[in-house]
Order: sequence, then structure tokens, then C-alpha cells
Amino acid sequence: MQSQRKLVQTSLIPIRWGDMDAYGHVNNTIYFRYTEQCRCEYLEGLGFKVMPHGTAPVIINAACTFLVPINYPGVVEVRMFCGHPGRSSVQTHYEIRLQGDDTLYATGDSKIVWMDVDTGKSVPIPEGLRAALS
Repeated sequence: MQSQRKLVQTSLIPIRWGDMDAYGHVNNTIYFRYTEQCRCEYLEGLGFKVMPHGTAPVIINAACTFLVPINYPGVVEVRMFCGHPGRSSVQTHYEIRLQGDDTLYATGDSKIVWMDVDTGKSVPIPEGLRAALS
């Protein structure tokens, strides 16, 4: 369903020396941090922040397909795409490249669910986010 994806955010993230593992490339867990950073920049840019009360976004699943190893030094370019929002959730997709390089190094997916922080139950996506995704 590539045609239903909407590019919503591009983030540039410097690769840190400590992101690498014993094999000399960026550790697989760090890719999730890269997509998390991009997602947070997008949501915070729309005015949605993680709060101890009220409603907030949470991730209920996340996946990453590692295509080509990434090495220090460099700057990762993460592109975030969103699908069509449902009542309380939206599917997100990610492409990870190096800045200035068209090679696709990794792809990822995660599902954002809006929840009531106090009850832990899902709630409708805020209209501001729904409008931004339309």
C-alpha cells in the first residue's frame, strides 16, 4: 500500500561513535532510536507531547528490516510516512538512509495508538493529528 503513505517528517540524526557494536557497525537497537527520534520530532512539531496525564501517543509494535550496515561517522536521514488514520491508531513507516546517499539502509514500521494515560485505554486520535494526516 505504498500509494496510501504520506511523507510527514524527515529527520537528520548524527551517528555517534557509541552507536556502533563489536562488528563495527550501528547496533540494531539504535535503528529503533532513530525512528523514535523522527516520530517524536513529528508529533512534538504538531504540539503533541508525552504527558503524565491526559492523552498521549504510545507505540504498540515496531519492526525494522536491516538492508545495509551503517557505520560511523555520518548523518542518518530518517523519512517517516503515515498511513490513513483509524479511530485511535495510525500505522507509520520509515526509510533510513545516509544524508546525501540514495541507498536504502533500512526500513521500519510501527503503530501509534492514542491512549488515556490514566486508564491505559485507547481514545480517538486528536483532530489536529487527523487533519495533518488528511
